[in-house]
Amino acid sequence: MSLVGIIANPASGRDIRRLVAHGSVFDNDEKVNIVRRVLLGLEAVGVERVWIMPDDFGIGLRALDGLRLGLDVSLMPMSVTFSSEDSRRAAARMAEGGAGCIVTLGGDGTNRAVAKSSGDVPLMPISTGTNNVFPTMIEGTIAGLAAGLVARGSAAEAVRTAPRLDVVHTYPARAGDEGARRAGAPDDIALVDAAVYEERFVAARAIWHVSKIKEVVLIRAEPGTIGLSSIGAHVLSGDAPPGYGVHLRMGAEGRPVLAPIAPGLVRTARVAEHRLLAPGDEVVVRREEGCVLALDGEREIQLRPGAVVRLRLNPDGPRVVDARKAIESAARAGVFTAERVETERPA
Repeated sequence: MSLVGIIANPASGRDIRRLVAHGSVFDNDEKVNIVRRVLLGLEAVGVERVWIMPDDFGIGLRALDGLRLGLDVSLMPMSVTFSSEDSRRAAARMAEGGAGCIVTLGGDGTNRAVAKSSGDVPLMPISTGTNNVFPTMIEGTIAGLAAGLVARGSAAEAVRTAPRLDVVHTYPARAGDEGARRAGAPDDIALVDAAVYEERFVAARAIWHVSKIKEVVLIRAEPGTIGLSSIGAHVLSGDAPPGYGVHLRMGAEGRPVLAPIAPGLVRTARVAEHRLLAPGDEVVVRREEGCVLALDGEREIQLRPGAVVRLRLNPDGPRVVDARKAIESAARAGVFTAERVETERPA
């Protein structure tokens, strides 16, 4: 039985960057409409079952209200914490339950939480966040069609493996400590970037003071993106080889680089030096003063003085659906023109 999961983050597109920058508010009612369109796309290609993550706004329930569907749709029976942990736990349960694809509604942070536990299940990310390098702007119906085709095994060639950053951090041994953390399984991951930020607290999470950014490790540096990845894209002029990342070290005397680090927030960053990172390369960060590590544009980890962070470019990150390729592949195979395709259902 083909199963697709849907994880819609009600908090995406609503953070402090609406105050410190000019990010637009992505209304939850529009997320409800997107989920409806995703469901109709899934049904059209024959998906049999859908699990939706519950949330405090009730996106899943509202999407189902008054919608006539022939497929089995249900909210996952799980406790919710109204935090990113819900997305991580929901993705884990969907993967364990045999989901053939997971549709996400959110930004880079939402997809990072999902990718922590989605395993080999392909993701179909729909952009509804602030900084959206990992997810794409795509119409919900098309996303549903593509996710359904992948879940039913009709478009396997449309799934690619995206790189990620593995984050391993250790602390110097001190009285009462068990000792330094040895490198191994990552403590965390990032899908776009990791930044050393000169601030002691996680606080509002988002970063917007360029002068406080000390180092940045980018998985991708593609022109036309927003966020810290745009700094690398402008430094490299879009010439980074496929699969390579970049390490930027900032400094007051560095080369000035103009970049959109948040919606409507174009600032000059000063890049003292940069180097390309091949798959498997590591960047070791050592800071004598306390700071925070921001992952995918949000402050996540407080680092006390003396902490050591290892950032490894891992080519084996989450699997991601290319919607255009999925539909193109299915069309070539005659999926949309076969005699078994049902006629349009009356309203």
